[in-house]
Amino acid sequence: MRKIFVLLILICATALPIVAENVVYLTTEQFKERVFDYTKEKEWKYKGDKPCVIDFYTTWCGPCKRLAPIMEALSQKYCDKVIFYKVDTEKERELAYVFQINSIPQVLYIPVEGQPLLLKGLYPQENIEEIIDTHLCK
Repeated sequence: MRKIFVLLILICATALPIVAENVVYLTTEQFKERVFDYTKEKEWKYKGDKPCVIDFYTTWCGPCKRLAPIMEALSQKYCDKVIFYKVDTEKERELAYVFQINSIPQVLYIPVEGQPLLLKGLYPQENIEEIIDTHLCK
């Protein structure tokens, strides 16, 4: 009976989606298409029509793992106002280099107009909501 229970748990766990429902995982090329093409532009100009939040993370980072459900919850709360992205810094080393991501997590808050804000570290959900409300959803 115990073996069957363990087997059912393993089957269910593998059936769960790996990608968060409202958070989009970006590659370097997608970043250039959707956010900013730093290879062609000298001055910052966001390409999107909604503000966005980009979570720079790695899969092995403890604070990054704690930030993931917060970002998912916020992506649901702000689904009509803000786009939420994730960038795996180990897979997208060029982006990590361009944004000088030398510690993780780091979160980039990008308004439609104006300069982005890059913050290092894990913040409580309330603080992130305040940043989004004041910097992105004015």
